[in-house]
Amino acid sequence: MASLFKDLAKLSAYRDRRFHGNQEEYERALQASTTVYVGNMSFYSTEEQVYELFSRAGEIKKIIMGLDKNTKTPCGFSFVLYYSREDAEDAVKYISGTMLDDRPIRVDFDWGFEEGRQWGRGRSGGQVRDEYRTDYDPDIL
Repeated sequence: MASLFKDLAKLSAYRDRRFHGNQEEYERALQASTTVYVGNMSFYSTEEQVYELFSRAGEIKKIIMGLDKNTKTPCGFSFVLYYSREDAEDAVKYISGTMLDDRPIRVDFDWGFEEGRQWGRGRSGGQVRDEYRTDYDPDIL
């Protein structure tokens, strides 16, 4: 199954600009990582719902919900840390695109969680992309 992800273009469509290192180090970190990024989540999704869905791919070590840095409320993303690389690959392969709280979620490999990455980076405290779109959960604001 790991052969599906030998093509680095398939590893992650996202490049984290805050990664401290060059592109080669970033790609190596993605190849070895047991962490996945989950995006396009509803602001109302709970950690329990994320656990229930992602535990189908394997044993979960930890879930970190993305939070608005000002209000400390969920802002539409999370990180799921697995114990094994195979479980993370299964999550990317089988769970990406499935519905969670009536939204199609995006699951992508992440280079690894570090403290501080759970906070939204937008000027308003949430995600940057939410400042440019209007089709997300408007009731939260």
